[in-house]
This record gives sequence, structure tokens and C-alpha cells, in this order.
Amino acid sequence: MSAPPTSPTRPGSRLGPPLAPPPGGTPLPAPEPGSVRDRARGALTGLAIGDALGAPAENMKPSQIRERWGRIEDFVTADPAGTDDTEYAILSGLLLARYGSALTVADVEAAWHFWIADRNEGPFRGAGFSERGTLENLRRGLAAPITAQHRHAWSDGLAMRAAPFGVFAAGRPAEAALLVAVDGTVSHEGEGIYGGQAVAAGVASAMGGGDCSAVINAALSVVPEDSWTARSLRRAVTAARLAREDTSLTRLDRERALRSSVVIGGYPWTDLAPEAVGLAFGAFTLACGDFTEAVLCAVNMGRDADTTAAVAGALAGALGGHAALPERWTSAIRPARGSCLPPMAGYHVRDIADLLSPPEASGHAERVAS
Repeated sequence: MSAPPTSPTRPGSRLGPPLAPPPGGTPLPAPEPGSVRDRARGALTGLAIGDALGAPAENMKPSQIRERWGRIEDFVTADPAGTDDTEYAILSGLLLARYGSALTVADVEAAWHFWIADRNEGPFRGAGFSERGTLENLRRGLAAPITAQHRHAWSDGLAMRAAPFGVFAAGRPAEAALLVAVDGTVSHEGEGIYGGQAVAAGVASAMGGGDCSAVINAALSVVPEDSWTARSLRRAVTAARLAREDTSLTRLDRERALRSSVVIGGYPWTDLAPEAVGLAFGAFTLACGDFTEAVLCAVNMGRDADTTAAVAGALAGALGGHAALPERWTSAIRPARGSCLPPMAGYHVRDIADLLSPPEASGHAERVAS
């Protein structure tokens, strides 16, 4: 890891030096299938798999994907790796492991300063527009919630890092939504916050053993009914259900129907939170929660493919647990490289899942801070 800055704290925050070192030694044994920890590992490993699968297809149209690869069915690079989606999710997971339900906006703001904004490590490669706008505001001396006042406050940058909140608040969607909004206040407003809340609540429901319908209902329950996010999510889920029931449609036809239900044709930005969240929940619905089908559907629809696949992977991974993820994909997930956030290098999503989940469903005794 990079050396910490000389000033370990900022006014009004309890943040100190390293949140937790990257664990070494032998990983903990595989948890019991269906246990809270198994679902936690499924959610965060599923996020990382979706991120790595979708990264090469980011910002592409389905026709471009087909022209280049046919249909993406596996990693298309010899050395797959996650992007900012995985690394920001790790940072949020470490914050949750340290502060739990006592997390404050000041804690998040201080963490962004300590681990990102105040470091002299050059540009943060791969960061989305919302993160770059937030960092610029932090470096100008602005404080939250003013730091979220930039042109991309509606992006899917919070949705991409929301899964750890659902893991932490397993079975408690409302709590997950409240906590992710605390995190998001530093970088997002409005629809950007709602997107993160929908994802966190959906993962929390899946972590608690909810079925596909319960996951969708949990997501809708925590965002305003008349919001763009809620409308997009409802349209996507409805389109997915209708397409799934129509046996005359091919897989490509179903994906086209889902994509056209929420995508704004011709709009230059692909990181719209309402669109990305709608596509991810739509892919999850079209696949009936099956991990492989959900993630590949999201990838092959293009647009912000790494984020939509990461979200779909987190939802389906939490639903089915780590045991339901293909071994050929889980074995390819390595510790983060720090390509976007250098201090996150060495952390593995599996270890973050273990920090946020109890060894048994009976309590949180082994949740670790720093």
C-alpha cells in the first residue's frame, strides 16, 4: 500500500490511519452455502466479476459488441481486472467495517480526503465523472454536501459502490438505504442517491433470503415513487417480465426489449443512474436471479456495461450465494490492483465480505474494524 499522508485526521472526523491492512495468510474456509457469509461473498465477488466482464464493453452498443466478440460469454481478456467500480466498493466496505451504522458524512468526507483527494499520486485512472467532480470540489476546500454539486451528481457512481451497504444491513433494506445515502452525500444528489439506495436495498433483501420479487420490491420501497429511478426500474422490470414470458422471442430480442425500455437513444452519457440501475434490475429479472444469465445479459447490452453488470452480479450473487458463482470466474478475481485508487491495492472483495458479515446468522460478533 501507499504510505499514508502525514496528517491522519481531519476536523470533525474519527478517521485515523489505515482502515485495515490487506489481509495476508490463508483465506478463511468457504462458508456454508446459503449462510449470511456465503451470500456476502456472493454479492461482492459477483460485483467484481460483473465489473471485470463488463469493462471491455463499456460505452459500446450491442451491435459493436457483436461485431467484435459475437456474444460475450466469458472474459474477453487474458488478464481480467476490476475497475473503479470494485475499488470504490472496497473503500465503502472498509468504511462500513470501521464505523458500521454509526457512519457519518464527516467520516466519508474525511476518507475521500485521506485516501484520495489529499494524496499526490497523479490522476486517478478510470474514475467516473462524478468521482472526478467530487475530488475537484474537495481539493478546492468545499465540504459535503456542496462537494456533490457538479454536473454528474445523477451518475451511477454511488450505485456501483452500494452493494457493501446491503451486505452489512442483511435483511434490513431501509437501513441499507439510509447508510448508502450517508456515503453518497459526498458525491451525489437526487437520482444519483436514489440509484444507490435501490441497489443497497435490493442487495439487503437478497442477503436476507428474499426472492426476485422481494428484491425488486425492496429497491422500489426506498426511493420516491415518482422519481426517474423508480420509473426506470419499473419499466425495465416490466419489460423483462413480458419478454421472459414471450417464448417466441430470442435472447437477443429479449435484451433489445429490455434495453429499449429505459435507454435514452442519442444521449451522450452512459452513466445515468436511473438507466444503469434499471438495466441491472431488468437483467436480474430477465434471468430470474440466475447469476450467469443476469451478468451476461447486462454485459451484452453495453452502455455502462461494467456498472450494470456489477450491480446485476451483486444482486444475483447475494441471492444465490458464492457457491452459485461459476468457479472459472471466481478464481479469476484477484486482489484489487489500485489502478484507480492506489491505496486499495491488495484488498480482495472476499475479505471485505468477511469483514461485513458474521460467521453465522446469529450476530455480528466478528465484524472487524481497523
